[in-house]
Amino acid sequence: RRRAYSPHRSRIGQGIGNVMKFEPFLRGRISIAQPETGHRAGTDAILLAATVSSGFSGLVVDAGAGVGGAGLALAARVPDARVTLVEIDPATVEFARANSAHNRLETRLSVVEANLLASHAERSLNGLTREDAACVITNPPFLSEGEARPSSDEDRRRAHLMPTGGLERWMKAIHALLAPRGTFVMITRPERLQETIVACDGRFGFLTLLPIHPHEGDPAIRLLIRGTKGSKAPLSILPGLVLHEPDGRFTPFVEKLHAGEASLNLV
Repeated sequence: RRRAYSPHRSRIGQGIGNVMKFEPFLRGRISIAQPETGHRAGTDAILLAATVSSGFSGLVVDAGAGVGGAGLALAARVPDARVTLVEIDPATVEFARANSAHNRLETRLSVVEANLLASHAERSLNGLTREDAACVITNPPFLSEGEARPSSDEDRRRAHLMPTGGLERWMKAIHALLAPRGTFVMITRPERLQETIVACDGRFGFLTLLPIHPHEGDPAIRLLIRGTKGSKAPLSILPGLVLHEPDGRFTPFVEKLHAGEASLNLV
């Protein structure tokens, strides 16, 4: 969600048809438009979408969906999935809805403008406490308040900066979205691991961690974390995924992920 493929200019009121520029994503299986500034759909979204197998059937919620990169990629390669994108920023919601329409996915994909950190009552008004999702995928803000200088771009700041105590509330909202024994998958930074495990305590078990390494021998720069609602099973750590060959190209397997031709098994 935060990696750039190409820039696009748009804001609410500028005119979707004349301004939004749709460019290939998932190696051309879909096309998406994105704002010129703010968070960007890229490899993080591709990896997140790839954690749902092509044979999955049921409702998937993309929580904190941005322009919908992960949810759209998932819908494109999982024909029996229904997808709901949840995003707080009105301008970004405009992009998500336009991307859904452009790719003719409206029959299986819906967009909800809502705040995951709102109260239970407010989330209920937006249908975010129904416990009917089989899976939630999520790319929450990576930074906590006070960790870094906030961006001057309001959209980027909201996407990257989690308020104090926000991750606990974020996981509470995800728990409310999931059906019993439903699963969530999160992509995050390694430094968020301890906070994430604490936020999962009492809500999710059977946590599985997949470290993501830029090159062989490099420290992990991302973690994919999967958990099951109500499970008491212990945590496990999978062998890491390496993104790049020594020459900087994606590995053959990661290239297949970017093309929607492979999936990641986190069980």
